[in-house]
Amino acid sequence: MANPADPAYLYLTTTGRRSKLPREIEIWFTRRNGLYFVIAEFATSHWVRNVRANALVGVRLGEERFPARARIVDASAEPELHAAVQQLSREKYGWGDGVVVELNPETRQE
Repeated sequence: MANPADPAYLYLTTTGRRSKLPREIEIWFTRRNGLYFVIAEFATSHWVRNVRANALVGVRLGEERFPARARIVDASAEPELHAAVQQLSREKYGWGDGVVVELNPETRQE
């Protein structure tokens, strides 16, 4: 179930695989078990290709900013997780097809 206090979007910053410059996108997201998930319509989307090249990303959610490690969820290796995230997205936005990407917030070591 979606958190009604959640903003509609999060802002994902990847590092350009060629330019090495920060690239920010606004994207729908869901949460599950303390992790964030976003879905790309196409596996060839530039931001997905950037994640494949460098898994360290930045996330901005409302006023909160944090680093995260991104990974592509393999639908054949993790079918339950993939299906669950797609269903959460369908419930929140009415759409859930595509490449599921997990965003795991990095914990800070003080």
